[in-house]
Amino acid sequence: MHHFRRLASRLLATAATTAGLMAGAHAQITIGQTAGHTGTVAASVKEATQGAKLYFDIVNAGGGVNGQKLTLVSLDDKFDAKLAVTNAKALIDQGVVALFLNRGTPLTQAIMPLLTEHKIPLVAPSTGAMVLHKPVHPWLFNVRATYQREAERSIEHLSLIGVERIAIVQVDDSFGEDAVQGAMAGLAKVNKAAVAHEKYDRAKPDFAPLLPRLLAKEPQAVLFIGSGTAVVQGMKAVRAAGSSAQLVTLSNNASAGFIKDLGDIAYGVIVSQVFPYERSIAKPVIKEALEAAQKAGLELTPTTVEGYVSAKVLVEGLKRAGKQPTRQSLRDALEGMGRYDLGGIEVGYSAKDHSGLDYVDLAIIDRTGKFRR
Repeated sequence: MHHFRRLASRLLATAATTAGLMAGAHAQITIGQTAGHTGTVAASVKEATQGAKLYFDIVNAGGGVNGQKLTLVSLDDKFDAKLAVTNAKALIDQGVVALFLNRGTPLTQAIMPLLTEHKIPLVAPSTGAMVLHKPVHPWLFNVRATYQREAERSIEHLSLIGVERIAIVQVDDSFGEDAVQGAMAGLAKVNKAAVAHEKYDRAKPDFAPLLPRLLAKEPQAVLFIGSGTAVVQGMKAVRAAGSSAQLVTLSNNASAGFIKDLGDIAYGVIVSQVFPYERSIAKPVIKEALEAAQKAGLELTPTTVEGYVSAKVLVEGLKRAGKQPTRQSLRDALEGMGRYDLGGIEVGYSAKDHSGLDYVDLAIIDRTGKFRR
Protein backbone atom coordinates (compact mmCIF):
# COMPACT_ATOMS: atom_id res chain seq x y z
CA MET A 1 0.00 0.00 0.00
CA HIS A 2 2.80 2.38 0.99
CA HIS A 3 4.57 1.43 -2.23
CA PHE A 4 1.61 2.50 -4.33
CA ARG A 5 1.28 5.76 -2.39
CA ARG A 6 4.97 6.57 -2.96
CA LEU A 7 4.61 5.70 -6.66
CA ALA A 8 1.49 7.88 -6.97
CA SER A 9 3.29 10.74 -5.24
CA ARG A 10 6.27 10.44 -7.61
CA LEU A 11 3.94 10.37 -10.64
CA LEU A 12 2.07 13.42 -9.41
CA ALA A 13 5.33 15.26 -8.75
CA THR A 14 6.62 14.35 -12.22
CA ALA A 15 3.37 15.49 -13.79
CA ALA A 16 3.52 18.77 -11.89
CA THR A 17 7.13 19.33 -12.93
CA THR A 18 6.32 18.53 -16.57
CA ALA A 19 3.32 20.85 -16.49
CA GLY A 20 5.49 23.57 -15.02
CA LEU A 21 8.12 23.11 -17.71
CA MET A 22 5.48 23.17 -20.41
CA ALA A 23 3.96 26.31 -18.94
CA GLY A 24 7.40 27.89 -18.88
CA ALA A 25 8.07 26.84 -22.44
CA HIS A 26 4.82 28.44 -23.58
CA ALA A 27 4.90 31.46 -21.26
CA GLN A 28 4.55 34.62 -23.23
CA ILE A 29 4.04 38.35 -22.94
CA THR A 30 1.50 39.59 -25.44
CA ILE A 31 1.70 43.10 -26.89
CA GLY A 32 -1.16 44.65 -28.87
CA GLN A 33 -0.91 46.88 -31.92
CA THR A 34 -3.67 48.60 -33.88
CA ALA A 35 -2.38 50.45 -36.94
CA GLY A 36 -3.14 51.14 -40.60
CA HIS A 37 -1.63 48.04 -42.15
CA THR A 38 -3.74 48.88 -45.19
CA GLY A 39 -4.74 52.33 -46.41
CA THR A 40 -2.89 55.61 -46.80
CA VAL A 41 -0.15 54.98 -44.20
CA ALA A 42 0.40 51.27 -44.90
CA ALA A 43 3.98 51.72 -46.18
CA SER A 44 5.18 53.43 -42.99
CA VAL A 45 3.24 51.08 -40.71
CA LYS A 46 4.78 48.07 -42.45
CA GLU A 47 8.33 49.36 -41.98
CA ALA A 48 7.82 50.41 -38.35
CA THR A 49 6.29 47.04 -37.50
CA GLN A 50 9.14 45.22 -39.25
CA GLY A 51 11.62 47.22 -37.16
CA ALA A 52 9.85 46.28 -33.92
CA LYS A 53 9.73 42.62 -34.88
CA LEU A 54 13.46 42.64 -35.64
CA TYR A 55 14.15 43.50 -32.01
CA PHE A 56 11.47 41.22 -30.58
CA ASP A 57 13.02 38.34 -32.56
CA ILE A 58 16.44 39.10 -31.07
CA VAL A 59 14.97 39.12 -27.55
CA ASN A 60 13.02 35.89 -28.12
CA ALA A 61 16.09 34.16 -29.57
CA GLY A 62 17.89 35.02 -26.33
CA GLY A 63 15.18 33.46 -24.19
CA GLY A 64 12.69 36.31 -24.03
CA VAL A 65 12.09 38.66 -21.12
CA ASN A 66 12.67 36.84 -17.83
CA GLY A 67 12.07 33.56 -19.68
CA GLN A 68 8.88 34.71 -21.38
CA LYS A 69 8.64 35.10 -25.15
CA LEU A 70 7.19 38.25 -26.68
CA THR A 71 4.22 38.01 -29.02
CA LEU A 72 2.98 40.99 -31.05
CA VAL A 73 -0.69 40.83 -32.02
CA SER A 74 -1.34 43.33 -34.83
CA LEU A 75 -4.79 44.43 -36.00
CA ASP A 76 -5.51 46.58 -39.05
CA ASP A 77 -7.45 49.78 -38.35
CA LYS A 78 -7.10 51.04 -41.96
CA PHE A 79 -6.12 54.45 -40.49
CA ASP A 80 -9.66 54.90 -39.22
CA ALA A 81 -10.18 56.21 -35.68
CA LYS A 82 -13.41 54.30 -34.98
CA LEU A 83 -11.83 51.02 -36.06
CA ALA A 84 -8.75 51.83 -33.98
CA VAL A 85 -10.96 52.08 -30.88
CA THR A 86 -12.68 48.78 -31.74
CA ASN A 87 -9.32 47.09 -32.24
CA ALA A 88 -7.86 48.53 -29.04
CA LYS A 89 -10.84 47.27 -27.03
CA ALA A 90 -10.47 43.81 -28.56
CA LEU A 91 -6.76 43.70 -27.74
CA ILE A 92 -7.36 44.87 -24.18
CA ASP A 93 -10.03 42.19 -23.74
CA GLN A 94 -7.52 39.59 -25.01
CA GLY A 95 -5.29 40.52 -22.09
CA VAL A 96 -2.36 42.29 -23.78
CA VAL A 97 0.00 43.85 -21.27
CA ALA A 98 0.44 46.99 -23.38
CA LEU A 99 -0.69 48.72 -26.55
CA PHE A 100 2.20 49.58 -28.82
CA LEU A 101 3.24 51.45 -31.99
CA ASN A 102 -0.15 52.60 -33.19
CA ARG A 103 -0.28 55.27 -35.90
CA GLY A 104 -1.91 58.68 -36.26
CA THR A 105 -2.82 61.63 -34.07
CA PRO A 106 -6.64 61.43 -34.32
CA LEU A 107 -6.48 57.66 -33.82
CA THR A 108 -4.29 57.97 -30.74
CA GLN A 109 -6.59 60.61 -29.29
CA ALA A 110 -9.54 58.28 -29.89
CA ILE A 111 -8.01 55.41 -27.91
CA MET A 112 -6.53 57.51 -25.07
CA PRO A 113 -9.69 57.28 -22.88
CA LEU A 114 -9.31 53.48 -22.97
CA LEU A 115 -5.85 53.75 -21.40
CA THR A 116 -7.21 55.35 -18.26
CA GLU A 117 -10.34 53.21 -18.18
CA HIS A 118 -8.46 49.91 -18.40
CA LYS A 119 -5.20 51.10 -16.81
CA ILE A 120 -3.06 49.93 -19.72
CA PRO A 121 0.11 51.58 -21.06
CA LEU A 122 0.41 52.78 -24.65
CA VAL A 123 4.08 52.74 -25.64
CA ALA A 124 5.53 54.52 -28.69
CA PRO A 125 2.52 55.92 -30.53
CA SER A 126 3.86 56.75 -33.99
CA THR A 127 2.83 60.39 -33.88
CA GLY A 128 4.49 63.51 -32.54
CA ALA A 129 1.38 65.44 -31.52
CA MET A 130 1.93 67.85 -28.65
CA VAL A 131 -1.33 66.72 -27.04
CA LEU A 132 0.37 63.39 -26.30
CA HIS A 133 3.18 65.18 -24.46
CA LYS A 134 1.42 67.98 -22.57
CA PRO A 135 -0.29 67.50 -20.23
CA VAL A 136 1.48 64.27 -19.30
CA HIS A 137 -0.85 61.28 -19.68
CA PRO A 138 -0.02 58.76 -16.93
CA TRP A 139 -0.50 55.74 -19.23
CA LEU A 140 1.07 57.04 -22.46
CA PHE A 141 4.83 56.90 -23.19
CA ASN A 142 6.23 58.65 -26.28
CA VAL A 143 9.47 57.64 -27.98
CA ARG A 144 9.79 60.45 -30.53
CA ALA A 145 10.03 64.24 -30.67
CA THR A 146 6.99 66.41 -31.35
CA TYR A 147 5.75 67.36 -34.81
CA GLN A 148 5.87 70.98 -33.70
CA ARG A 149 9.61 70.74 -33.14
CA GLU A 150 10.04 69.04 -36.54
CA ALA A 151 8.04 71.70 -38.37
CA GLU A 152 9.86 74.49 -36.57
CA ARG A 153 13.24 72.97 -37.43
CA SER A 154 12.22 72.60 -41.09
CA ILE A 155 11.24 76.27 -41.37
CA GLU A 156 14.47 77.36 -39.66
CA HIS A 157 16.49 75.32 -42.16
CA LEU A 158 14.67 76.79 -45.16
CA SER A 159 15.31 80.30 -43.90
CA LEU A 160 18.97 79.47 -43.25
CA ILE A 161 19.50 78.42 -46.89
CA GLY A 162 17.92 81.64 -48.15
CA VAL A 163 14.35 80.60 -48.87
CA GLU A 164 12.07 83.60 -48.42
CA ARG A 165 8.70 82.53 -49.81
CA ILE A 166 7.39 79.56 -47.84
CA ALA A 167 3.93 78.02 -48.29
CA ILE A 168 2.15 75.51 -46.07
CA VAL A 169 -0.28 72.78 -47.09
CA GLN A 170 -1.80 70.89 -44.16
CA VAL A 171 -4.33 68.16 -43.57
CA ASP A 172 -7.43 69.53 -41.90
CA ASP A 173 -7.41 67.44 -38.71
CA SER A 174 -5.90 67.44 -35.22
CA PHE A 175 -2.51 66.33 -36.55
CA GLY A 176 -2.40 69.18 -39.06
CA GLU A 177 -3.53 71.79 -36.53
CA ASP A 178 -0.92 70.58 -34.05
CA ALA A 179 2.08 70.44 -36.39
CA VAL A 180 1.35 73.75 -38.08
CA GLN A 181 1.85 75.52 -34.74
CA GLY A 182 5.51 74.54 -34.95
CA ALA A 183 5.73 75.88 -38.49
CA MET A 184 4.23 79.18 -37.35
CA ALA A 185 6.68 79.36 -34.46
CA GLY A 186 9.53 78.76 -36.90
CA LEU A 187 8.30 81.50 -39.21
CA ALA A 188 7.97 83.93 -36.30
CA LYS A 189 11.56 83.20 -35.24
CA VAL A 190 12.85 84.30 -38.64
CA ASN A 191 10.40 87.19 -38.98
CA LYS A 192 8.46 85.66 -41.85
CA ALA A 193 4.88 84.76 -42.66
CA ALA A 194 3.63 81.98 -44.93
CA VAL A 195 2.92 83.30 -48.44
CA ALA A 196 0.10 80.74 -48.65
CA HIS A 197 -1.56 78.43 -46.15
CA GLU A 198 -3.98 75.82 -47.50
CA LYS A 199 -5.86 72.90 -45.96
CA TYR A 200 -7.15 69.67 -47.49
CA ASP A 201 -9.69 67.11 -46.33
CA ARG A 202 -8.19 64.07 -44.63
CA ALA A 203 -10.83 61.59 -45.81
CA LYS A 204 -11.01 62.82 -49.43
CA PRO A 205 -7.89 64.83 -50.28
CA ASP A 206 -8.39 66.99 -53.38
CA PHE A 207 -5.61 69.39 -54.33
CA ALA A 208 -7.16 70.75 -57.53
CA PRO A 209 -9.09 73.61 -55.86
CA LEU A 210 -6.21 74.83 -53.70
CA LEU A 211 -3.38 74.47 -56.20
CA PRO A 212 -4.06 77.68 -58.21
CA ARG A 213 -4.19 79.76 -55.02
CA LEU A 214 -1.00 78.13 -53.76
CA LEU A 215 1.06 78.56 -56.92
CA ALA A 216 -0.21 82.09 -57.56
CA LYS A 217 1.99 83.09 -54.61
CA GLU A 218 5.07 81.61 -56.36
CA PRO A 219 6.43 79.82 -53.27
CA GLN A 220 10.09 78.82 -53.19
CA ALA A 221 9.25 76.00 -50.76
CA VAL A 222 6.10 74.12 -49.77
CA LEU A 223 5.84 72.36 -46.41
CA PHE A 224 3.35 69.49 -46.59
CA ILE A 225 1.86 68.47 -43.25
CA GLY A 226 -0.03 65.25 -43.85
CA SER A 227 0.33 61.51 -44.21
CA GLY A 228 1.33 58.95 -46.81
CA THR A 229 -0.41 58.84 -50.16
CA ALA A 230 -2.17 62.19 -49.65
CA VAL A 231 1.16 64.02 -49.38
CA VAL A 232 2.46 62.10 -52.40
CA GLN A 233 -0.61 63.21 -54.34
CA GLY A 234 -0.12 66.84 -53.30
CA MET A 235 3.58 66.90 -54.16
CA LYS A 236 2.93 65.35 -57.56
CA ALA A 237 0.25 67.96 -58.22
CA VAL A 238 2.73 70.77 -57.44
CA ARG A 239 5.31 69.31 -59.82
CA ALA A 240 2.73 68.59 -62.53
CA ALA A 241 1.71 72.26 -62.42
CA GLY A 242 5.28 73.22 -63.28
CA SER A 243 6.49 74.44 -59.89
CA SER A 244 10.10 73.74 -58.90
CA ALA A 245 9.52 74.75 -55.25
CA GLN A 246 11.49 72.88 -52.59
CA LEU A 247 9.17 70.19 -51.19
CA VAL A 248 9.31 69.43 -47.46
CA THR A 249 7.41 67.07 -45.15
CA LEU A 250 7.65 65.57 -41.67
CA SER A 251 9.04 62.31 -40.29
CA ASN A 252 5.74 60.44 -40.43
CA ASN A 253 6.59 60.09 -44.14
CA ALA A 254 10.20 58.94 -43.61
CA SER A 255 9.75 55.54 -45.22
CA ALA A 256 11.07 53.74 -48.29
CA GLY A 257 7.45 53.25 -49.32
CA PHE A 258 6.92 57.02 -49.39
CA ILE A 259 9.97 57.46 -51.65
CA LYS A 260 8.74 54.69 -53.94
CA ASP A 261 5.30 56.29 -54.20
CA LEU A 262 6.86 59.66 -55.09
CA GLY A 263 8.62 58.00 -58.02
CA ASP A 264 10.33 60.41 -60.39
CA ILE A 265 9.74 63.47 -58.20
CA ALA A 266 11.38 62.06 -55.06
CA TYR A 267 14.83 63.55 -55.71
CA GLY A 268 15.47 66.61 -53.54
CA VAL A 269 12.48 66.27 -51.21
CA ILE A 270 13.36 67.14 -47.60
CA VAL A 271 11.95 64.93 -44.84
CA SER A 272 12.50 65.71 -41.15
CA GLN A 273 13.81 62.89 -38.95
CA VAL A 274 13.35 62.01 -35.28
CA PHE A 275 15.97 59.26 -34.97
CA PRO A 276 19.69 59.09 -35.79
CA TYR A 277 20.76 58.46 -39.38
CA GLU A 278 20.10 54.84 -40.33
CA ARG A 279 23.66 54.54 -41.71
CA SER A 280 25.33 56.07 -38.65
CA ILE A 281 26.95 52.85 -37.42
CA ALA A 282 29.01 54.84 -34.91
CA LYS A 283 25.86 54.69 -32.78
CA PRO A 284 25.58 51.16 -31.32
CA VAL A 285 21.78 51.04 -31.64
CA ILE A 286 21.96 51.82 -35.37
CA LYS A 287 24.75 49.29 -35.95
CA GLU A 288 22.70 46.71 -34.07
CA ALA A 289 19.53 47.48 -36.06
CA LEU A 290 21.42 47.48 -39.37
CA GLU A 291 22.92 44.05 -38.68
CA ALA A 292 19.51 42.67 -37.72
CA ALA A 293 17.92 44.12 -40.86
CA GLN A 294 20.64 42.74 -43.13
CA LYS A 295 20.29 39.32 -41.55
CA ALA A 296 16.53 39.43 -42.18
CA GLY A 297 16.98 40.70 -45.75
CA LEU A 298 15.31 44.04 -44.99
CA GLU A 299 16.27 47.61 -45.82
CA LEU A 300 16.89 49.79 -42.76
CA THR A 301 14.87 53.00 -43.16
CA PRO A 302 14.18 55.83 -40.70
CA THR A 303 10.77 54.28 -40.00
CA THR A 304 12.30 50.82 -39.43
CA VAL A 305 14.65 52.47 -36.92
CA GLU A 306 11.63 54.00 -35.16
CA GLY A 307 10.05 50.57 -34.76
CA TYR A 308 13.31 49.00 -33.58
CA VAL A 309 14.04 51.71 -31.00
CA SER A 310 10.42 51.71 -29.81
CA ALA A 311 10.59 47.94 -29.24
CA LYS A 312 13.82 48.37 -27.33
CA VAL A 313 12.20 50.90 -25.00
CA LEU A 314 9.21 48.61 -24.41
CA VAL A 315 11.42 45.60 -23.67
CA GLU A 316 13.54 47.56 -21.20
CA GLY A 317 10.34 48.54 -19.42
CA LEU A 318 9.21 44.91 -19.32
CA LYS A 319 12.56 43.78 -17.93
CA ARG A 320 12.16 46.25 -15.07
CA ALA A 321 8.50 45.36 -14.49
CA GLY A 322 9.17 42.12 -12.62
CA LYS A 323 9.10 38.42 -13.45
CA GLN A 324 5.37 38.54 -14.19
CA PRO A 325 4.86 42.01 -15.65
CA THR A 326 1.43 43.56 -15.34
CA ARG A 327 0.03 46.66 -16.97
CA GLN A 328 0.57 48.57 -13.74
CA SER A 329 4.10 47.31 -13.11
CA LEU A 330 5.08 48.13 -16.70
CA ARG A 331 3.71 51.65 -16.38
CA ASP A 332 5.55 52.16 -13.10
CA ALA A 333 8.79 50.72 -14.50
CA LEU A 334 8.74 53.02 -17.55
CA GLU A 335 7.99 56.11 -15.50
CA GLY A 336 10.82 55.25 -13.13
CA MET A 337 13.31 54.58 -15.92
CA GLY A 338 15.04 57.97 -15.68
CA ARG A 339 17.74 58.29 -18.35
CA TYR A 340 18.50 55.07 -20.23
CA ASP A 341 21.13 54.65 -22.96
CA LEU A 342 19.62 52.73 -25.89
CA GLY A 343 23.00 52.64 -27.65
CA GLY A 344 24.16 56.15 -28.48
CA ILE A 345 20.83 57.82 -27.78
CA GLU A 346 19.16 58.32 -24.42
CA VAL A 347 15.50 57.92 -23.57
CA GLY A 348 14.09 59.20 -20.33
CA TYR A 349 10.82 59.35 -18.41
CA SER A 350 9.60 60.72 -15.12
CA ALA A 351 6.26 61.51 -13.52
CA LYS A 352 6.45 64.97 -15.11
CA ASP A 353 7.79 63.95 -18.54
CA HIS A 354 6.69 61.13 -20.85
CA SER A 355 8.34 62.50 -24.00
CA GLY A 356 11.18 59.99 -24.22
CA LEU A 357 13.37 61.49 -26.96
CA ASP A 358 13.76 65.03 -28.32
CA TYR A 359 15.96 64.29 -31.34
CA VAL A 360 15.24 66.19 -34.61
CA ASP A 361 17.27 66.28 -37.83
CA LEU A 362 16.65 66.72 -41.57
CA ALA A 363 17.29 64.41 -44.52
CA ILE A 364 17.05 64.86 -48.27
CA ILE A 365 16.17 62.18 -50.81
CA ASP A 366 19.08 61.59 -53.18
CA ARG A 367 19.09 60.43 -56.82
CA THR A 368 19.25 56.78 -55.77
CA GLY A 369 16.08 57.09 -53.72
CA LYS A 370 17.79 57.05 -50.32
CA PHE A 371 17.65 59.47 -47.41
CA ARG A 372 20.87 61.50 -46.99
CA ARG A 373 21.88 63.84 -44.19
